[in-house]
Amino acid sequence: MSASPAARAEAPIEGILWMFATTLSFAGVNIIVHHLGPAIPATQSAFLRFAFGIVLVLPGFMQIPRGGLPAKIWGLFGLRGALQAVAVLLWFYAMARVPIADVTAIGYLNPIVVTLGGALLLGEGFSWRRGLAIGVAMLGALVILRPGLREIQSGHVAQLCAALFFGISYLEMKRLSRHAPAGLIVAMMTLTVAVCLLPFAIRDWVPMTAAQVGWLALNAAVATAGHYTMTRAFQAAPLTVTQPVVFLQLVWAALAGLLLFGEPVDPFVMMGGAMIIGAISYITWREARLKRSAVTPAPAQTKL
Repeated sequence: MSASPAARAEAPIEGILWMFATTLSFAGVNIIVHHLGPAIPATQSAFLRFAFGIVLVLPGFMQIPRGGLPAKIWGLFGLRGALQAVAVLLWFYAMARVPIADVTAIGYLNPIVVTLGGALLLGEGFSWRRGLAIGVAMLGALVILRPGLREIQSGHVAQLCAALFFGISYLEMKRLSRHAPAGLIVAMMTLTVAVCLLPFAIRDWVPMTAAQVGWLALNAAVATAGHYTMTRAFQAAPLTVTQPVVFLQLVWAALAGLLLFGEPVDPFVMMGGAMIIGAISYITWREARLKRSAVTPAPAQTKL
């Protein structure tokens, strides 16, 4: 019998360890893609990551209900896949062209987009404290990019756009989670992204060495492992416990950039990343606190 949510929330150390493993997994993904660089087109690299991933998520398709799903849900699967495909394509492009720590730090903006979207599109509310935290995160992005003081490369712009599309994709995933099992959502995302990227990959296809194919297969396995460990972290402990651990991914990225690729550690990137993850952690803590202090609603508030 599975543990209740309350029981799972009582395992903070387990949650921290799972999230620690998640940061290592996603750092591994970043290193592999950065290592391959622009020699393989972003469309081809992104497609192969999800094509290999289909094999790993096949059990998820077994969760399709016997009676099927409404047509609207299949449409949401397609929309989510298209959004994720654009985001992934932009991310692969950025990771191959700018320092690994820059891409990682800017990527922390994804939850900020989700927070804004949740308030504007899903009616989740928007307090002045949340607005202040979002302002701090945006300031952190400016600290990273330092427009006018450093060259803004195409990879930086691509990663900013990727953060936007990833955020919108996650909002669609949130809608889907109300109607479909998690395993099926991940499986359908993997399949639809691969289908969306296929024609572009064919257009840009270049011959690959056996080593490059092996790296991309490993990339798919490591990314899938990261999603698994992240899910286990969320099951074991509340986000207020696991969220700060995410900052370690930027530390790993900075160390990898320095030791493996000769990229100097940029203190402004580290500072900006810390500002963004700090803002995210505050939003997460604040929302958890509000949920704990919630009281039973008045009868008038329960009307449909």
